[in-house]
Amino acid sequence: MRSFWVFFFGILISCNLILSQSPKYSSSSDIYHSLQKLNFLGTALYVAAHPDDENTKLISYLSNEVKAKTAYLSLTRGDGGQNLIGPELRELLGVLRTQELLAARRIDGGSQFFTRANDFGYSKHPKETLKVWKKDEVLRDMIWIIRNLKPDVIINRFDHRTPGSTHGHHTSSAMLSVEAFDMAADPTLYPEHLNSTSIWQPKRLFFNTSWWFYGSEENFKNSDKSNMLNFDVGTYYPLSGLSNNEIAALASSQHLCQGFGRMSNRGSEMEYLELLKGDLPSNGSNIFEGINTSWSRIEGGEAVGEILYDLENNFNFKDPSIHLPELLAGYKELKKVKDDHWRNIKLKELEHIILSVSGLFLEATVAEPTMYQGGKTTVNIEAVNRSNSKIVLKSVALTNTPRTTKLIPLLENKRELFQLELQIPNNTPLSNPYWLNEKWDIGMYQVHDQSLIGKPETPAAFHVMFEVEFNGYPITITKPVVYRYSKPDKGEIYQPFSILPKATASFKDKVIIFADDQPKEIPVTIQAHKDNIEGKIQLRVGEGWKVDQETKPFKISNKGDKQTIRFLLTPPITENENYISPIIWVDGMEISKELIEIDYDHIPKQTILLPAEAKVVRLDIKKSGNKIGYIKGAGDEIPISLKQIGYDVSFIEPELINSGSLKKYDAIVVGIRAYNVIDELKFKQRYLLDYVKNGGNLILQYNTTDNKVTSMENLAPYPLNISRDRVTDENSEVKILANNHPIVNYPNKITLDDFNGWVQERGLYFPNQWAKEFTPILSMQDNGEDPIKGSLLVAPYGEGYYVYTGLSFFRELPVGVIGAYRLFANMLSLSQKDSENK
Repeated sequence: MRSFWVFFFGILISCNLILSQSPKYSSSSDIYHSLQKLNFLGTALYVAAHPDDENTKLISYLSNEVKAKTAYLSLTRGDGGQNLIGPELRELLGVLRTQELLAARRIDGGSQFFTRANDFGYSKHPKETLKVWKKDEVLRDMIWIIRNLKPDVIINRFDHRTPGSTHGHHTSSAMLSVEAFDMAADPTLYPEHLNSTSIWQPKRLFFNTSWWFYGSEENFKNSDKSNMLNFDVGTYYPLSGLSNNEIAALASSQHLCQGFGRMSNRGSEMEYLELLKGDLPSNGSNIFEGINTSWSRIEGGEAVGEILYDLENNFNFKDPSIHLPELLAGYKELKKVKDDHWRNIKLKELEHIILSVSGLFLEATVAEPTMYQGGKTTVNIEAVNRSNSKIVLKSVALTNTPRTTKLIPLLENKRELFQLELQIPNNTPLSNPYWLNEKWDIGMYQVHDQSLIGKPETPAAFHVMFEVEFNGYPITITKPVVYRYSKPDKGEIYQPFSILPKATASFKDKVIIFADDQPKEIPVTIQAHKDNIEGKIQLRVGEGWKVDQETKPFKISNKGDKQTIRFLLTPPITENENYISPIIWVDGMEISKELIEIDYDHIPKQTILLPAEAKVVRLDIKKSGNKIGYIKGAGDEIPISLKQIGYDVSFIEPELINSGSLKKYDAIVVGIRAYNVIDELKFKQRYLLDYVKNGGNLILQYNTTDNKVTSMENLAPYPLNISRDRVTDENSEVKILANNHPIVNYPNKITLDDFNGWVQERGLYFPNQWAKEFTPILSMQDNGEDPIKGSLLVAPYGEGYYVYTGLSFFRELPVGVIGAYRLFANMLSLSQKDSENK
């Protein structure tokens, strides 16, 4: 176990991340590894569409074995996926998956980039993808990233030549990469980039192929590989005690919200790269062959290399601190280099190594995680020299503040502590993922600050610059201001220091449903982010909606406390969709932000500020039956939606299901992917089917086609085969096949208008084969495809009904799609219809 942590911390040192919260610790082996990477001047860029698309084995191999600067460009942040570990979807899921990617890079040693493309959900063809994404804008971002990173080689995860064979985002990522490879070198394209960077022509472009792209291992074995490189990525690293495969498994297992936690493996494993552009290396395993990756690559670099190569060859593992003079000599020579690109990269790497060999610990922390614009806080500075090197702290300075001269000799292992006062300017930007600061559309996020485009996250709000003299030579080390605390059950924790408004407001529910024209009390919760605030709050409503009082006062004494103000909201008489927003006035400022926090153990805590609003929906809906049992699946919010329209919803724990526990429910709903994630259900399915047989109403929502599901003989009372069929166009034409079936007539008459206004998709993982006992209710298809009839299937079984649906109710109900509510109410009412007839 110890060898993992030794290497893990070493990888942290080598990462080129914008913000890493916790301190970076380095053993002698880690320092040596960083020194090897310092002496390699080559860059590789891996390109794909989503978080978790990346090949962590190849990224880790290039970073840790080849020692190349290796980056992953994910065109999207995975906003359109599902979430196995929590409720976050859409833009909040994108924030979570961004942080999971950064956690993966901290392990495999790569760095991370993104374009502004929004993952709008599954796409069947790149034509659709590139239209929704705005192809030119995504291409502009890719070229900006290539021009700044300046990769020697680019590696595509997917094949650009097979449109329509896989996710349209996948193929589009490869198609755009092929175009950007040459376009990045054209000064007439996106000339505005050249104000802050320069054109760049990569040397080679590869496709990271495998047997999967050939349909079978046999096909791949017999394929022509004369245009391919191949190499074994299963290499073992003696200094760490880990193989490359193990590091890759640890990295990919950070994608927890997508269910990517996996076991590690060991041993030989081949990777194949098909050359798409550039010259094929004669050495079939060296992607950098013929590319100068030594210090002689840059003018003035040979003098740097003369020092650092010798240091690498004669590294002292027992006492790395003896190398400080040589490292400082290399640093001085590197400062003379004219090549801005490599000079800046290598100076940063060299600073980390200098800190590591000297054992110098520098940190800037605050005692509270947030502060408001215009507020004041104290920054705690800690400096410790844990070697016998001669080090003097000359001065410190906070962002945009005068430098404070200290002239403190840092004696061996003597802890120096002092404080700086931080006054937060009123115009300090609020802490927020930068791509969520402006209103976005279905295909692209809007970012107008060119310097932010490509970055994985927003830079820290404040930094401390430490001017340190090592043996009389000054180097400025920059550290972010972070929040540090501890929990008895978790130990020491670091998280970003966030700048917030003086107060934020939120609604309990993001969608509020009015099933009739009666008023509802709407609670608005105000949270204070400073002590002793008072002001007033208004509930802004849309046309046709009425509120009992225009504004109401509030007063909160302590920072962090909350107060709930209630408004009485009256809906229109007829069906209506609108939005309500809380407006807070404090100290003459108008605030309409909601604070959302994402807090999981495997990522730093995230604070997100979004417009405070809720959708209000007045719908005409009828329902029959009341008591609903819900078996939770993988993170959907349908139970909340059902409660909104008056159902009594109780959660059913699978382990407690038995022959007598289900009779009390008018209907039972099984959440999305429940059979994928809850092993217990396969043992309880017979009780669920008995419930149906005895007159119950069972609704199963979609499950993916994993072995747990496809091998279940009793998933349904009759043969039913789940496929990967889906309809991705949320506006696709729908036909009602079973016009006389109760599910489209009782208690609500379902018409084609009920399929207007759906979001992201119609549905996914539809069955494609079923027994004659099932009745297909709907037909739908994406453009150019045959109709699909498996989106909603109903079968009578005994005295009750079994329903299987792949319709994406988990997306539609939480955003208030009226027709989806009406159809779901009919599904829940099936058994009640028969009861009434009796």
